[in-house]
Amino acid sequence: MKVIFMGTPEFSVPVLEALNAHHKVVCVYSQPPRPAGRGKKDRPSPVQARAEALGLPTRHPTSLRSPEAQAEFAALGADVAVVVAYGLILPQPILDAPADGCLNIHASLLPRWRGAAPIHRAILAGDAETGVCIMRMEAGLDTGPVLMSEATHIGPEETTADLHDRLSDMGARLILGALASLDDLAPQPQPETGVTYADKIAKTEAQIDWTQSAEQVDRRIRGLSPFPGAWTLVNGERVKLLRSRLAQGSGAPGALIDGLTFACGSGAVEITLAQREGKRPMERDEFLRGFPLAPGTLARDL
Repeated sequence: MKVIFMGTPEFSVPVLEALNAHHKVVCVYSQPPRPAGRGKKDRPSPVQARAEALGLPTRHPTSLRSPEAQAEFAALGADVAVVVAYGLILPQPILDAPADGCLNIHASLLPRWRGAAPIHRAILAGDAETGVCIMRMEAGLDTGPVLMSEATHIGPEETTADLHDRLSDMGARLILGALASLDDLAPQPQPETGVTYADKIAKTEAQIDWTQSAEQVDRRIRGLSPFPGAWTLVNGERVKLLRSRLAQGSGAPGALIDGLTFACGSGAVEITLAQREGKRPMERDEFLRGFPLAPGTLARDL
């Protein structure tokens, strides 16, 4: 099939690679390059960089609302557009241009977690499972009928980074199956009950509240890893907590029990990967060799 691919972050790259291996990708759309790094020079998105390495034509408009942008899109003569975390609203003329419409790969089991951050929110909420849906796009936010879906269990120590990679690979596999049997798939309208929205993650959510239960603290650490990274103050230094698991023990909220196990409002959490300011992430034992902490040390809020 002649495919237009529309995506921006690293999550979208495996899908682009799969489509390029099995179909004709006539153009890749991505968000414009953004300033990044110490020099704040414009850096192409992961999708644009990979598309250019594959020798695929790329476009990165700031909007698709102009008649000119819509005419250029339609002129590609695509059979279908595949959209994965693109980041721009698609106006109706764009949705209507490909012969078989626009298909979205969404990293949740719709209608749960429509919106921007479904992977983070699933872990933060303590969901037992999540998955991927292939959805036919319409004007609403992730409201279109579902063509294909697959569920997967969320592991007890799984982080957003871990789940991100699994769901990205799953999406690449599912979209190939959907395109291979597109004429035979019956779109299923989403249920009207069970709708939730995955708001963007705010940096203000990253500070640990040790008065919460161990389950809540553990989910916050795993759900915000690697970005923005849950954090706390230890001996006056801001420390990111990147991996954790539930542990035995109790004490004053935020008090170090032993090793890197901290008491919470109820229960305790063991930190297995942490990062000091200006340092790389370190596993527990290596972290403690460079930053020894005595039992009773209190992790504090600002």
